[in-house]
Amino acid sequence: MAGGSVVFKLWICVSALLFLNGHCFYLPGVAPEDFLMGDELKVKVNKLTSTKTQLPYSYYSLPYCHPKQIVDSAENLGEVLRGDRIENSPYVFKMREPQMCKILCRITLDAKTAKEFKEKIDDEYRVNMILDNLPLVFPIPRLDQENSLVYQHGFHVGLRGQYAGSKEQKHFIHNHLAFTVKFHKDAQTDSARIVGFEVKPFSVKHEFEGEWKNENTRLTTCDPHAKRLVTNSETPQEVEDKKDIIFTYDVEFQESNVKWASRWDTYLLMADDQIHWFSIVNSLMIVLFLSGMVAMIMLRTLYRDISKYNQLETQEEAQEETGWKLVHGDVFRPPSNSDLLCVYVGTGVQFFGMILVTMIFAALGFLSPSNRGGLMTAMLILWVFMGLFAGYSSARLYKLFKGTEWKKMTLKTAFMFPAVVFAIFFVLNALIWGEKSSGAVPFGTMFALVFLWFGISVPLVFVGSYIGFKKPAIEDPVKTNKILRQIPEQAWYMNPVFSILIGGILPFGAVFIELFFILTSIWLHQFYYIFGFLFIVFIILIITCAEITIVLCYFQLCSEDYLWWWRSYLTSGSSALYLFLYAAFYFFTKLEITKPVSGMLYFGYMLIVSYAFFVLTGTIGFYACFWFTRLIYSSVKID
Repeated sequence: MAGGSVVFKLWICVSALLFLNGHCFYLPGVAPEDFLMGDELKVKVNKLTSTKTQLPYSYYSLPYCHPKQIVDSAENLGEVLRGDRIENSPYVFKMREPQMCKILCRITLDAKTAKEFKEKIDDEYRVNMILDNLPLVFPIPRLDQENSLVYQHGFHVGLRGQYAGSKEQKHFIHNHLAFTVKFHKDAQTDSARIVGFEVKPFSVKHEFEGEWKNENTRLTTCDPHAKRLVTNSETPQEVEDKKDIIFTYDVEFQESNVKWASRWDTYLLMADDQIHWFSIVNSLMIVLFLSGMVAMIMLRTLYRDISKYNQLETQEEAQEETGWKLVHGDVFRPPSNSDLLCVYVGTGVQFFGMILVTMIFAALGFLSPSNRGGLMTAMLILWVFMGLFAGYSSARLYKLFKGTEWKKMTLKTAFMFPAVVFAIFFVLNALIWGEKSSGAVPFGTMFALVFLWFGISVPLVFVGSYIGFKKPAIEDPVKTNKILRQIPEQAWYMNPVFSILIGGILPFGAVFIELFFILTSIWLHQFYYIFGFLFIVFIILIITCAEITIVLCYFQLCSEDYLWWWRSYLTSGSSALYLFLYAAFYFFTKLEITKPVSGMLYFGYMLIVSYAFFVLTGTIGFYACFWFTRLIYSSVKID
């Protein structure tokens, strides 16, 4: 891929705002590798995955054929947290040299290994492999479109079925793999680059002539000399105690017109872009509706109110007035639990910064799925460094509330949210470890996470807090009375619980369609790479949270209720409750999880996500309301 064309394509994408086709552009993640005829191709194996259990396992946790020495590939932090375990394999390919009926090994099952295979087949586990950083896919024709394929990641360990005339369910293993390696040839140098890695798995009860001679044995069921290839699974290989299983594979090489720079396009093909556009239009309608309401309040009602208040001359006229001006002496009174509010606002700023920068990098193509674990690693690193802004924003708010013990508040900011998340994560990790899954985070990685938290994040929160507290306090636009004003009895629809719950519906409504695709990519092991759409939805979420909070805050102040600080945070933050309820709905309607541990994992992780969403949306709503109240009270004359 020439450097100039990369820059040009990047420029085109940026100038098109990155979002015209959903994902637009990605950086391949690794440097291209050229292979000459006969060069050795190293196939690596990755974890076994299942959408039914959500518990990944190492490839060699099953008694598959293995090389003389198993070597782990170096994994980044994101890969380890995802449960990736990349190791070498006994599969040996030679570039552009087809192989037929290549024998890998023969194993004899005992009761234990047969049981392990059966359990993995029952739970619909898939085997994942990698060649030249491309994951193995199994092409499946789409029923709704002719000449169109869907790519399933990996292939199933086996399948369940029954013989004709029998009702007994048997387990059959996929022991013959027909690989297809697609390559793009350079006409000038005769070298080639790999652009595709596909497989068709078969279950075959292999038979052979004479004695077993390992790789030199001549099979009768699959013989390259007699041109007898495996094309179906009519005589499948059963999984039973004391059964012999012979593992074989074919390799076919196909020349492709797909260039190396575009080889991920088939993996990232977005077949349902119309649904995403519908999601965007749906969200935009919500935003336009809210914007109209905000515009009406700001331009008509507020303008009229401010003009009227500023024209009042006599004390008697002022006393007869009602509305938001009457609470000017209490509206900036520090709320109860102001320390906690500062902590949550600071944490929300940290989240906002992390997500915004991650989205920008992802939309620009720097977090391509080819860079496995890159997205999660980037989010963790950004979270740590955004601690600086968390400390600064919480300290600024704390000083506004006339707080003095800034170090204590800073400690709470640095520890409260991460400690809750880490506690839940630790319990979930113990459950995964108890299931002997490769998804369990090793002690070394756990130590690295704690180091990032204590060694980098906490000091940065303190630095930010110190800078923020040293700056002059934010001045309130009006003075606060010494005596509390009594809040009149409120209408039923202004009840705090009711208005808070109502406030969360629209922000959730703006994102719930995109949320479906995010959950599908996480829990059904599919690629999510439409960050262009996601960025638009994120902007819409910010606007929606801000506008709904401003509207409800205005109604609250008009009814002479000045306790807006916490309510502004909780109004948009309540969308997290709907997110968690939707996650529960998704669990029962879309997933086939039956194991209690897997269910606990799902709800544990979704609880963390919902908590993070609460902190994020609550902070957006709070700052919108904070700006709004300061704006309106600085616009009227107060005697």
